Amino acid sequence: MKILVIKHGALGDIILAASAFAAIRAAHAADDITLMTTPPFAGFLSVSPWFDHVITDARPDFWNIPGVIKLRRQLRGFAMVYDLQTSSRSARYFELAGKPRWSGIAPGCALPDADPQRNFIHTRERLAGQLAAAGIDKLSPPDFSWVKADISRFALPSQFAVLVPGAAQHRPEKRWPEANFGALAQQLPMPVAVVGSRFEAPLAAAIRSFAAQAIDLTGQTSLLELMSVISRASLAVGNDTGPMHMAAALGVTSLVMFSSASDPKLTAPRYPDGSWPIILQAPHLAGLSVAQIVAALP
Repeated sequence: MKILVIKHGALGDIILAASAFAAIRAAHAADDITLMTTPPFAGFLSVSPWFDHVITDARPDFWNIPGVIKLRRQLRGFAMVYDLQTSSRSARYFELAGKPRWSGIAPGCALPDADPQRNFIHTRERLAGQLAAAGIDKLSPPDFSWVKADISRFALPSQFAVLVPGAAQHRPEKRWPEANFGALAQQLPMPVAVVGSRFEAPLAAAIRSFAAQAIDLTGQTSLLELMSVISRASLAVGNDTGPMHMAAALGVTSLVMFSSASDPKLTAPRYPDGSWPIILQAPHLAGLSVAQIVAALP
C-alpha cells in the first residue's frame, strides 16, 4: 500500500513530529511511505528510516494553474494520507488528492481529528490524538541513531555546551540578548559551541567578544551535521528555536527560554520519553538574568 505523510516544517515542528513519523512507520512496516515536505528538510529526512521516498511541495498559489496541476499529480495515487501539517492549506490537498482515506482536519475526510481542544494542547499530544483517531494507538520514541555526519573538521572538545542564540529572523522578540549568552559562556564549566544559520553569525561574534574561546559554528553545518554536533554536547541552552528541539529530542540536557511570543505549553521541545526540558519564561527575554539561567542548570 502506498502511504503519504504531509509535514512542511518549520524545524522545531519537524522534530516534534518525529515520534509520529516513527509510529506511522511502525504501523506500516511493509508499506511504501512517501513524505511530502518543503525543500529545507528534504535532504535531512531522506536519510531517516521513516520514509521510502521524500518529495517536496512548492506550495503554489492556488491561482497558479501549472503549479497546482503539478501538486495534484504529486498527491494522487496514495491509498492513505496522514496530514500532519493540518493547516488550512494542507486540508485543501484532500480534494486535489482525489479524496483518499485521509487523517487530518479536511472536511469530509475518513479519519478526522475532531478533538475540539486540538489547538490548545501541545503538538506532541495533538499528534498522538490525531494518530489515535486513525488507529495508531501511541507515539513511538524517535530513534535518531541514523543521525551520523562527519564533523571532525570542527575539532570539538570531548565535553562542551551548545548555545543557540538565534531564532527566526522575523521573531527578534524570541531572542535572549547575545551579551547575556556571552556572559553565560564565561560562567559555564566547559567550552561552548555556538550554532545557528549564517544569519546568526553576528550573534556568535558578539558572544566571542565576551568569551573568545567559544567555537563559532554558525552557517557551517547542514541539518544532519548540526544534529550530529548537538548529539555530542553535554548541555544545550538557547531560545525557543529549532536546534533546541534537536537537543531535547536527542536527550541532551536542555534549558529553553520562552518570551510571551510563544507558549511552551503548546510548542516546547520534549525529551524522547515525552518529558519536558528546563523551561524558563519571561514576558521579555531581556528580563531573564544570567544568574537565573545558571541557577536553573542542573
